[in-house]
Amino acid sequence: MDQLDWNQLKAFLQTAETGSLSAAARKLGLTQPTLSRQVAAIERDMGVTLFERVGKAMVLTPTGLDLLEHARAMGTAAEALGLAASGRSQAVGGVVTVSATDAIAAYLLPPILQRLRAQEPSIAVEVIASNALSDLLRREADIAIRHVQPEQPDLIARLVRQAQASFYASEAWVRAHGHPRTAEDATRAVFVGSDRNGQYLAYLRHHGLQLGEHQFSCYADQTALYWELVRQGLGIGATMDEIARQTPGVVRVLDDVPPLQFPIWLVSHRELRTARRIRVVFEALAEGLAG
Repeated sequence: MDQLDWNQLKAFLQTAETGSLSAAARKLGLTQPTLSRQVAAIERDMGVTLFERVGKAMVLTPTGLDLLEHARAMGTAAEALGLAASGRSQAVGGVVTVSATDAIAAYLLPPILQRLRAQEPSIAVEVIASNALSDLLRREADIAIRHVQPEQPDLIARLVRQAQASFYASEAWVRAHGHPRTAEDATRAVFVGSDRNGQYLAYLRHHGLQLGEHQFSCYADQTALYWELVRQGLGIGATMDEIARQTPGVVRVLDDVPPLQFPIWLVSHRELRTARRIRVVFEALAEGLAG
């Protein structure tokens, strides 16, 4: 095999990483038949069998395992080359991908992006709303808005501010159930939960609210839906204070309980910060999220 087809290499890597032709095709934005042909082509061109098909799964052969690390090294080098080239681009126009939690994406980003659009109409921002951490080193996003400080040395991070969230309920709920103000009052109130695995309950208990599972009327792990359930009177919920201020019909409760504190970090790859369009978006986000 004299020349390597990079599309075939990516097909091999993604299939090896996901263990599935369909999953790999989704990651690469291809149809499954196209990806299957690329995998077959790299096996044919190299004269080896890389995968065994076990049901719907693609399992690496011993030869495939031997070659995987070499292919990963080549893929990493190609990604580094792409990062370096993107970072040196001085063009203002283009698409910048920003990942953020669904709460920030839905409630805080729209006015920031509206101002950015007025100032830089040639820049389009793609928003990825996800509570999972985007892998910036693999270009899943150009910029990430996170609540944890990154540890990778190749990432540049700026602490925008310490954000604050308080507890709220609808005005109708308060009229019907009273206005709880203390942690003791919370033990007799109803809450909206964000998960059923006990993580949110444990977090509230750590914050001094000794609640039980029986106090949750419903659950929603999607923030916009969670906040709508609170707004519609299903119980008490926590949200960022600026989100509550733009929501009519809600009132702060548990006033004597300290607000929840968490950081907002703005993160980008160090090479990408040299790209002008990404630098413009980064600074716009930093200014807009500073509050």
